Amino acid sequence: MISGVDITVKEGGVRLDAALLAAFPTTARSLVREGISAGDVLVDGHCAAKGMKLHGGERISVLRLAETKDNTVAPNPAIAVKEMYADDSLLAFDKPCGMAVHPISRGETGTLMNAVVARYPECIPLGDHPLMAGALHRIDSGTSGLVLVARTAESFAALRAQFAAQTVRKTYLALVEGEVAVGGTLENDLAHDPTLPYCRMIDARRNRLTMAMREKLRPMRAVTKFTPVGRTTVGNETRTLLEVTIFTGVTHQIRAQLAMARMHIVGDTLYGAFPEDGMEGHCLHALAAAFSHPSTGQAMEIRTEYPQWAKI
Repeated sequence: MISGVDITVKEGGVRLDAALLAAFPTTARSLVREGISAGDVLVDGHCAAKGMKLHGGERISVLRLAETKDNTVAPNPAIAVKEMYADDSLLAFDKPCGMAVHPISRGETGTLMNAVVARYPECIPLGDHPLMAGALHRIDSGTSGLVLVARTAESFAALRAQFAAQTVRKTYLALVEGEVAVGGTLENDLAHDPTLPYCRMIDARRNRLTMAMREKLRPMRAVTKFTPVGRTTVGNETRTLLEVTIFTGVTHQIRAQLAMARMHIVGDTLYGAFPEDGMEGHCLHALAAAFSHPSTGQAMEIRTEYPQWAKI
């Protein structure tokens, strides 16, 4: 952490954030912007915008500025999460609906990984992103269920290789609107919708985008298998419980593909489902994962319990 330091920038025409990066190479652009936004960087005694252009000769006072080594997940022992498995190499947790897997910024403390590193601090430096802390994959905050976490660098590398090779079989439960009589396989090339300011996936081959927009898409192949395993009725509406298996891990894969096939997940208004009063998130649960143990190589499967809405 850099604190209590004053510098003077002699050259004019330089942005404030660029000047700070040049003066303090141990920090990062996102951390510089965080510090400026928090009022921890003053220009001639006053708060300033990150895009401010300096005229030259200003005194920049750094009250607090995080360095790259400080950009880690903060432990939060107050968060209760259900641990499904633990050994010297691997951890597994049942994430509740409404909780993010990991923080977006180091100041967040209400995520699964904040709870995990409070129990297992050895996870803090692991992974390919400083705020993942050994988490091997993500699920949406509105999705509940299984999240795998590595306890060692060797375990992280071995399991990430399995995810990259698409040999990890992930099983989900999804409660969808309407009656689904038979199972099947869905295959789409998914891409982020460039017309929206938030994340929503579309079929890269079938959409209403202009040709210029289509050419800029980055399609990702998604394959989803589904099987009906139960049925219930709420009011005059039939709902079907599906067991869903995926090997690919495209953003919103199950949500988007089921919706494209007219099987909307209950509560998933982003993909066209009817709104549900009082519902947090949507009826999608990461039930299980099958893979090879990163240390022993033995085949294993870790499962969570059924959520209440799936007990039909």
